[in-house]
Amino acid sequence: MSTWNTRGLRGSTLEDMINRTNERYREKGLALIQKIPTPITPIKIDKEHRHITLAYFEQKSTVDYIGAVQGVPVCFDAKECHVRTFPLQNVHPHQVEFMEDFERQGGKAFLIIHFTAEQKFYYLHIRQLLVFWKRAQLGGRKSFRMEELNPAYFFDTGKGFLVPYLEPLCLDLES
Repeated sequence: MSTWNTRGLRGSTLEDMINRTNERYREKGLALIQKIPTPITPIKIDKEHRHITLAYFEQKSTVDYIGAVQGVPVCFDAKECHVRTFPLQNVHPHQVEFMEDFERQGGKAFLIIHFTAEQKFYYLHIRQLLVFWKRAQLGGRKSFRMEELNPAYFFDTGKGFLVPYLEPLCLDLES
């Protein structure tokens, strides 16, 4: 079991932005995406402020989001990176395994990475993640740089959506 603390809230701004985007996609009939809650067991609760101060994860989480886009099953995880190099330790082996299994079932699995210093988002398909993942397993770099990524899959906030990830998903579906 893992312990939960405030480090687990690092991506909450990105998740809030994705949640709002998903609401707009649902309202427009474009997608139905659900946030998957991570099951926790509270240990300490601050009753005065009504929040959990210590908890244990009940099980390993898979991905942050799952749903369908125009009939296509999708699952993805949201990650933030404050520098131009993304450490692969931010992705867990059980997440990679789940995304691979999801793809084998005909779905699309990816990460949305927010490079905060650059104010850029990136759609990282599981295929591309696996290239970096295998490189690390073979003794290579345990991270990847922005320069190694396909420029076509970078995207910005805009067009009425905070994190408009359907555009790079469509590009991925076409390729």
